[in-house]
Amino acid sequence: MAKLDLEWLKVFVEVYRTQSVSQAAERLDLAQANASVALAKLRRHFGDRLFARTSRGMEPTPYAQQIYPELLDTVERLGRLAGTRAVFDAGHSTRRFRIGMTDISEIVVLPTLLNHLRRVAPGLQIEAERIDTGTPRRLESGEIDLAVGFLPHLEAGFYQQVLFRQDFVCLAANDHPRVRVKPGKQAFLAEGHIAVTTSGTGHAIVDKVLAEKGFDRRVVLKVPSFLGVARLVGCTELLVIVPRRLGEALAQQERVSLYPPPVALPAFAVKQHWHERYHSDAGNAWLRQALAGLHAEGRRGLV
Repeated sequence: MAKLDLEWLKVFVEVYRTQSVSQAAERLDLAQANASVALAKLRRHFGDRLFARTSRGMEPTPYAQQIYPELLDTVERLGRLAGTRAVFDAGHSTRRFRIGMTDISEIVVLPTLLNHLRRVAPGLQIEAERIDTGTPRRLESGEIDLAVGFLPHLEAGFYQQVLFRQDFVCLAANDHPRVRVKPGKQAFLAEGHIAVTTSGTGHAIVDKVLAEKGFDRRVVLKVPSFLGVARLVGCTELLVIVPRRLGEALAQQERVSLYPPPVALPAFAVKQHWHERYHSDAGNAWLRQALAGLHAEGRRGLV
């Protein structure tokens, strides 16, 4: 029987975690063909398929489930003994990272991250997808590496880290005929409003607090994302409440002004989230540190 190669075992561990040969290869900075060869050698060695292709990805066989804890322990022990804990060479890596994001993060977070990567890790690729109810499952399975946004109801098994805190501002067109200063309650309620229904942004706080304070807005338009609201506000007499960092970015693109809302709205934290299965993944850790370093509050540690 052929001797087991440590690199083969690393492939096994990553395929088990990600349920994908291609993702395992990305995480290990291997060509997919090399990962497939390693998996084939493992199958011959153990006399078992180890993984079967299904609609959910590469599902482990019962035998693979049985040996996974021991092989994972072996990989980690040998790494520690050899003093070769995985190091992620971002400057030369071509790994693709998948990040679940809100539309707000696409405007506020993504440009800063991409400019940083262009300088220090030009080969890395980012694939963004919208946060939704399936995001926790996709974090757990390894289909996405991180999620950036407001996810208050994650269950056990997830880490989270504050990147920055947001409060809210009111947007109105620069040439709005009536709104020139902070609107009072009556002035605010007299205008038509845009309501944004996207998830993962903490924006539900706005409607809840306004209702509690007796602010029954006249909602003229509901939209599923924040991406077009500045254009809509700039071209109409409608008002919209948005997180401050988004409002500041939008005011640089469209003819809109920022005003304090007529009622105090609670701030909320924008965090990055990841699953404990990938806490020690060197590439995942590097990306988390990069995002935290781009936002001062991210240096304050886990919450």
